[in-house]
Amino acid sequence: MYAVSITRSFVAQHYLTVPDPGPEGELHSHHYTVEATFRGPELDRFGYLVDIDDAIDAAEAVVGRYRDRSLNELPAFEGENPSVERFARIFGDRLLDRLEPETVTTVEISMQEDDVAEVSHVREL
Repeated sequence: MYAVSITRSFVAQHYLTVPDPGPEGELHSHHYTVEATFRGPELDRFGYLVDIDDAIDAAEAVVGRYRDRSLNELPAFEGENPSVERFARIFGDRLLDRLEPETVTTVEISMQEDDVAEVSHVREL
């Protein structure tokens, strides 16, 4: 099995919409570090699992949607609590909208929120 990971960092804002969110219910910023890991059992005709430059370009485009924005104001989070868990899944959705790797069978999005929490969302393709 092969694995290729890329990492991007950015700042975005949100406020939680759960009952009694405490201070997290006010608009605040987080520094996010996202790692996308692509896994698969074989390489393509060029010897790549995924073209790293294409993966970086796709991730930068996705980051551009969220950098310095309030997640609560974006359609993907409409009516939903903008948890980091949900954000990891949505980030992966948008990344795969831009990137269609031939030989990748699994994508894992790990998202670190500041330096206190990290979540992952794994999907089979």
